[in-house]
Amino acid sequence: MSERHTAIRELIGRPALAVTAYVAVLIVCAFITWEAVADIQDRHDAVRAATDMLDRIEGRHPPVGSVNSFGADAPAGSPLLEGQSITVAGAGLEQRVTSAITKNGGNVLSTQVELNSSDAKKGIIGLIVSCELKQPALQHVLYDLEAGMPFLFIDQLEVQVPQRTGDENSAMRVLVTVSGQWRGKQ
Repeated sequence: MSERHTAIRELIGRPALAVTAYVAVLIVCAFITWEAVADIQDRHDAVRAATDMLDRIEGRHPPVGSVNSFGADAPAGSPLLEGQSITVAGAGLEQRVTSAITKNGGNVLSTQVELNSSDAKKGIIGLIVSCELKQPALQHVLYDLEAGMPFLFIDQLEVQVPQRTGDENSAMRVLVTVSGQWRGKQ
């Protein structure tokens, strides 16, 4: 007789051994099932984390309660200029910059959106702003523009101090060129 038939006859003759073998097989099956479920859960968590990171990178939604490396809350919004057309995106850029200047007590003298440059064909929109600001307000405006959303870059900054010396309350004339990347048609 074969070994298999001998093992089956041995189990039939001893019911306690058969029950013990059955319980052992159930425990092994339960362990294998538990390991498989745990592996699937780990993979699901990894996919969810990668999806959240992709959403943050693409600007779909900022991380809730996230903290950047400096300990401050991460700025909310899209890193790219929004708009159905480059003209609308340019108007949004102009609104963002003039808002930052007026919020800090500045006075906007003129603005010029650059939509016909070679960079505009690549989706980079430029804005030239002439304004009057006090020195501490200039620091706040530059920080607001570069640290906020959308990502804006100070390409050129010219500051003309007032001719009167000793008057700390007089405003400086500032000419600043700011640029940002347009998301494009969606």
